[in-house]
Amino acid sequence: MSQEIVVLIEQSKKGNKKAQMKLYKRYSEAMFFIASRYLKNEEEAKDAMQEGFLKAFIKLDTYIDKISFGAWLKRIVINQCIDELKKKKLETIPLEKHSLEVVDNDDWSFDIEITKEMILSAIEKLNNKYQLVVKLYLIEGYNHLEISEILKIPIKTSRTHLRRGKLHLQELLKEQKYEARY
Repeated sequence: MSQEIVVLIEQSKKGNKKAQMKLYKRYSEAMFFIASRYLKNEEEAKDAMQEGFLKAFIKLDTYIDKISFGAWLKRIVINQCIDELKKKKLETIPLEKHSLEVVDNDDWSFDIEITKEMILSAIEKLNNKYQLVVKLYLIEGYNHLEISEILKIPIKTSRTHLRRGKLHLQELLKEQKYEARY
């Protein structure tokens, strides 16, 4: 972490509004981009990002420099986005009541080149509960324990949602493959 960021964090902890504004300007574009991955509406993404910054500045004294400030802030913004989705009554179904079968079929081979845009587009078409876990796992790099804590779901549910999301993602990408041929 740069010395400038360290100084800005220390000044922000003391309530220096100019330092907080500099941190905001430095990280707001990246945090908006992250919020936009979860909230489709631009205004909602902006609101969630700003709420995330407010929470970060309030909790700044809990920040420990063992992780980067950006990663710490990113987690706060993602949690804020998830809170917003929950307010919209994001439905999660406890899977402990259902029998589950794990299928090992990871055939991701395609005859055409799959672009990053095609993958991101397909992820956006997933059911919300699968989409969240897929984004947190594949894009943000969280593990199932972290996802279960963020979404307040059992680890088993996180794994199942990821598995089902990946299977549906494969199907969507295969459909895109056939559409691209014709």
